[in-house]
Amino acid sequence: MPEQNPTSKPAGPVPPAAPKPGLTGYELMAALLSAVWVVAVLAYMFTAPEGRSALGLVMTLLVVFLPLALIWVTVITLRSVRALRDEAARLQAAVDAMRHAYVAGQQAQASGIKPSVEKKLDEIAAVTRQAETVLATFTSRRDAALTVPSADRKAALVAPRAAPVDEQPALALGTPAEDLRPPLSVADFVRALQFPETAEDKEGFRALRLALEDRNVARLIRAAQDVLTLLSQEGIFMDDLKPDLARPEVWRRFAAGERGRAIAALGGVRDRSSLALTAARMKDDPIFRDAAHHFLRTFDKTFSEFEKNATDAEIADLAETRTARAFMLFGRVTGTFD
Repeated sequence: MPEQNPTSKPAGPVPPAAPKPGLTGYELMAALLSAVWVVAVLAYMFTAPEGRSALGLVMTLLVVFLPLALIWVTVITLRSVRALRDEAARLQAAVDAMRHAYVAGQQAQASGIKPSVEKKLDEIAAVTRQAETVLATFTSRRDAALTVPSADRKAALVAPRAAPVDEQPALALGTPAEDLRPPLSVADFVRALQFPETAEDKEGFRALRLALEDRNVARLIRAAQDVLTLLSQEGIFMDDLKPDLARPEVWRRFAAGERGRAIAALGGVRDRSSLALTAARMKDDPIFRDAAHHFLRTFDKTFSEFEKNATDAEIADLAETRTARAFMLFGRVTGTFD
């Protein structure tokens, strides 16, 4: 590849050089006609009879100088017209060069931004595909270290107990597998709501698999995955948001059923572009709107169960996950905190 000169200008139309001063064809022709006319007049004056009057002298002077003046006025006019045409051509070429440089700059800027955006989207798509593949292979795997529940593995959700009148006699079909599975711990629940960071995030995939095995948590995970995917189509990523974090007692008020200004601190997302894009997409896309409302309902129900068994520190950790940030964003757009 040839080396480019750093001082070289971008390719484009080059304005024509200014014409060099000098005699033109019009001026040479005018000089020749003037000389011919002067010679003709002098020949007439020397051959004309004597005894001319003053009026005859004036007419002779007019005959001599008036055609010469007309000839040179015409020459000067033609030269001015030519100069104006050359100046107009140079201006047009300069405008074309500026337009070409502007278009080239825009194309260079676009070509510099587009690959970075496409690279980020490709990385997200690759991680998503790999996550789906790993989750599909995890359905037949179990962690031997988690087969026996321990005292320090506190359950993330409080399992609701059925009322005695609603209990049905158990059939002699064996114990369901869900009853034998240890409850999802708080740490794994919070880690699953953050989703795996990279394709090599083994801890994140492990927590996500365990969360998907829990029927109630799996609904929230899938709802969160749907809205995060839809938001990524608008260029909105939870890692880019820096929301103002609310105190754990505000989250507990939300879990207790309070709405409006009492929990306004939960709407900590202040990014105007993300809020505007999300509001516009919810207004124009019914699928996006339904997914958002389903996610908000699922988060509300699941968090209400989580809050009963979580400490303030664990609630603070959950508030920093991608799923919680999505809840803050959609809650702010839908007016949940107004």
